[in-house]
Amino acid sequence: MMGNKPHRIGILGATGLVGQRLVQLLEGHPWFHVRAVGASERSAGRAYADATSWRLPSAMPAEIAGLEVRRCRAADFDDCTLVFSGLDSPVAREAEPDFAAAGHAVVSNSSAYRQAVDVPLLIPEVNPEHLGLLTAQRRRTGGGYIVTNPNCSTIGLALAVAPLHEAFGIKRMVVTTLQAISGAGAEGPRALEMLDNVVPFIPGEEDKLEIELAKILGRVGDGCVSFDGLVVSAHCHRVSTVDGHLEAVSVELEGNPSPDDVGRVLETYRGKVGELGLPSSPERPIVLRHEPDRPQPRLDRDTGNGMAVVVGRVRCCRVLGIKFELLSHNTLRGAAGGTLLNAELLAKRGLLVER
Repeated sequence: MMGNKPHRIGILGATGLVGQRLVQLLEGHPWFHVRAVGASERSAGRAYADATSWRLPSAMPAEIAGLEVRRCRAADFDDCTLVFSGLDSPVAREAEPDFAAAGHAVVSNSSAYRQAVDVPLLIPEVNPEHLGLLTAQRRRTGGGYIVTNPNCSTIGLALAVAPLHEAFGIKRMVVTTLQAISGAGAEGPRALEMLDNVVPFIPGEEDKLEIELAKILGRVGDGCVSFDGLVVSAHCHRVSTVDGHLEAVSVELEGNPSPDDVGRVLETYRGKVGELGLPSSPERPIVLRHEPDRPQPRLDRDTGNGMAVVVGRVRCCRVLGIKFELLSHNTLRGAAGGTLLNAELLAKRGLLVER
């Protein structure tokens, strides 16, 4: 932020579910002001309220409702310092590099560039040092850059296991996810398909969990990330929960710590940016529950304004040593809220330059 003047923000894919969450979260934000919204050709030129099927329980912000939807082209967002991208991956793959080449900071929820060697796959509490990749990336683009957040199921897992990896070291891990319908976006499965049903396949999801975590926990050097060597096996399922991804984790740790040892590490974890005062940062990124039947999506997904990961049932595993359950809000911490927190870290580090 330049003095007391908020940064001018654009949102790409603003009519989709992630875009709507960003619009909701940015209302009244102390550092950012939404200047522009972008969407597909069929929506361009219409008022945001007319182009959007609003799916959130709170009312659409009045100051955004009348904005004219722009095309998702860099030239149409020349009055914005930062653009949030809620674009589908095929569209993002074409559009996001154009915005970076035009000098924009692009903070993306898309998977298109998560594995690019000089693009940070960022969780502020876990790997803020990965912003060091931007030096090499900006040399390549000529000034702008892309920062992306991980997959919605990876974020919760990474937050829960990062302190364990730091304290003990992880040898290998198995995770089974029960993922909410909203994770499939506005065009996800119909109610009739999900009623009395669980779908044991989400395209690409298991690969994302197994690959992304190794990059997030890796080390930065010479303009790229050396991936961590931990081994992850993932099983992913779509269930009839509206919001909140529940994950069952079994993990083998160095030194065979007890459940009490693991619980103490999780309960005292505050992450690497807790002292920065980022507006969207939860006071406690991990909340440990001790009840035998928690966490539950309906009861726990809004913990820390939907930005905290809730962990429970930390206990012995007869195969790998330790097992537990975790829950994270997939459209808040796992998507729009995580993207917003990344942008706040960029602003705090002075990495947003007014155009």
